[in-house]
Amino acid sequence: VQLQASGGGLVQAGGSLRLSCAVSGSIFSIIDMAWYRQAPGKQRDLVASITPAGSPDYADSVKGRFTISRDNARNTVYLQMNSLKPEDTAVYYCNADVKRRLSRTTIATYWGQGTQVTVSS
Repeated sequence: VQLQASGGGLVQAGGSLRLSCAVSGSIFSIIDMAWYRQAPGKQRDLVASITPAGSPDYADSVKGRFTISRDNARNTVYLQMNSLKPEDTAVYYCNADVKRRLSRTTIATYWGQGTQVTVSS
């Protein structure tokens, strides 16, 4: 199972970016999907998560600015980031809990490679 994240970049404060993360491989089903971020010298923190039915949850710091969504047909999760602030600067990682075809009773967590988001003031 592989997760491929894309969409990061450099943006001015107040701007927007949209991250995408596609899951591929021997997948039976994808349970929760999420985005985390890690700023230099800090721990990796949860930004947003979404259930298979599309119910989202957000860190307080991004509520009202970020929107997580998913396309179950494409095995893809998105993060729309609006009103970006310099403190949003970090490497963003996608994450998925997956049941593989060969072990449908086991849920394993997989991570994407990370995409850099830099917000200039």
